[in-house]
Parts: sequence; C-alpha cells; structure tokens
Amino acid sequence: MGRIRIGTCSFADEALTKWFYPKGLPARERLPYYAERFDTVEIDSTYYHLPEEATTGGWAERTPDDFVFHVKAFGVMTRHPVRVQQLPPDLRDEAPVDDRGRVDGPSREFRAELFKRFLEGVSPLRRDRKLGGILMQFPSYVVRKPASLDYLAWAREQLGDHEMLVEFRHASWFEDDRGREETLRFLEEHGMTHVVTDSPRLEAKTVVPTVLAMTGPSAYVRLHGRNADTWHKRGGGASERFDYLYSDDELREWVEPLRELAGEAENAYVLFNNNNRSPGDPGDERDFVAQAAANADRLRQILQEAELPVS
Repeated sequence: MGRIRIGTCSFADEALTKWFYPKGLPARERLPYYAERFDTVEIDSTYYHLPEEATTGGWAERTPDDFVFHVKAFGVMTRHPVRVQQLPPDLRDEAPVDDRGRVDGPSREFRAELFKRFLEGVSPLRRDRKLGGILMQFPSYVVRKPASLDYLAWAREQLGDHEMLVEFRHASWFEDDRGREETLRFLEEHGMTHVVTDSPRLEAKTVVPTVLAMTGPSAYVRLHGRNADTWHKRGGGASERFDYLYSDDELREWVEPLRELAGEAENAYVLFNNNNRSPGDPGDERDFVAQAAANADRLRQILQEAELPVS
C-alpha cells in the first residue's frame, strides 16, 4: 500500500494566511512553513493566470525534495469563461471575445498555444521531480457527449506524458451504471486519472456523486465540503461556496475508501478544497482555524489511528 499524502488546495488563500500561518510571517516563508506540515499541495492560482517559470522555480527551491505539487489548468484549457485580461498580453489581440470581454470559442490552435505555455510555466517543478498531476476541472456545462469526449482526447494529446487529472462537475458523466462504466473506461483507455470528489449530498445535475474508482496510476481525492446551502449560490467566491469544516465522523467515512484506493495506487493524494474559517477549539490560542488545514491535519490523525500509511 502506498503512502497517503494529504494537503490543501492552495497554500496562500485568505483563510490560510489569516488563520494557519503565524502572524507576521513573511509571504515568502509561507510555503516552507506549509511544507513542514504537509508534503503535497494543489496550486489553484494557475486557473486564473498562466504559471511563470520564475514563480514555479521559486516554489521548487523552497520545498523539500519529496514535496509534490499538483497544478490546476488555466481556465481556457478547461473551457471556462476567462476574461481577456487574464491572457498573456501578446495573445489578447488575437483572442475572440464576447460582449462581456471574455474569451469566446477560441480555435484549437489558440488553445494549443496556451497548453504549451502552461507546460513551460510548470517545467521547473517537473525538472526537480516535484510535479504531480495537471488538474483539468471541467465546468458543469461540459456534459457527456461526443464533442466533450473529443475535447478530452485532444487535451490529453496536448499534455503529452504529464498526468492528466480529470474532474467533472456534471452528473451526466456518471448518470447510471452504464454511463459510469463508459466514462471510466474512456478515461482509462486515454491515460487519464479520474478525480474522486466529495460534495454536498444534493440531487442535482451539477453535483457529481462520489465514484470510488481508479483509471490511472494515482488515487486523487478532492474534498469540497458538504455545504448544500451555498453550492449553487452565485457571487461570494470560493470561500463562501466551499465554507465547510468536516466532522470527525465525516472524515472517518473515508478511512476504508482510502484504504482500498491506496492499496491499488502508485500514489495516493487527498486535497481539501475548503476556503473559509471556523471557530477554533476552546482554549486554542486562535479564535478561528483555516478549514482546509484543520481538516487535513485531523484526517491525518484519523488515518494514523486506523494504521494506514499516511505521510
């Protein structure tokens, strides 16, 4: 059984900077502090802007040799709406734009250039053997249909031999037993890693069920929290949508699934995507805790108690 690595989605969101790091810690020292406590992280800032080699090279320098970064794909790569200002300046004039100033229906050639620049941006992490997977999180309007499958296969080609982590946000991909089987088979045949998710218990097309399956070398689990009240709320940002602190009982639900997944995987990762704060324990010196870090630390304790190999 492989070691289970646990971390958070981002090492620099507002909840972490206010409630996880020591007060007054310089921004440059946050990542080393984080890396003393967790050995993997998912970088989500790259969804908003392409990564730059100088930045990712700095991350590689400030982390231990066995630290693993997973990097979220830039929005255009996963067919999200992206404002033209988020593109590199030299590509803005040739980008097709809608009446709201968002990149609209770019050509495959245009997208391919962004894939190329994205991989160049993360190359220092790969050079230092610290790059895990590229997270391709698709929006809820990307439903299961031939055009979507075609795009997935094309994106796989653009990423070369990088591990492609695929997360869906529409239930059509796992609508019934047959749909689930076909989706997982497609991912496996094309060398893509299925991302296991934990989300609110809602019966809605925009909520994907937890599908415990592996289609690639890694077991990759993203826990979004179970805040049903804010899942579909517009505005407010990620801190409101993913405002959730898992209970011990909810975290214990993952002991046996993780035992099973880690038993099959070359690598196993659990990343918490909770972006808000919760009241701290009575007597704690902090009034609040950063949910993602608190969840990650508590799950690690629970897995250790269950005698699972957790880092």
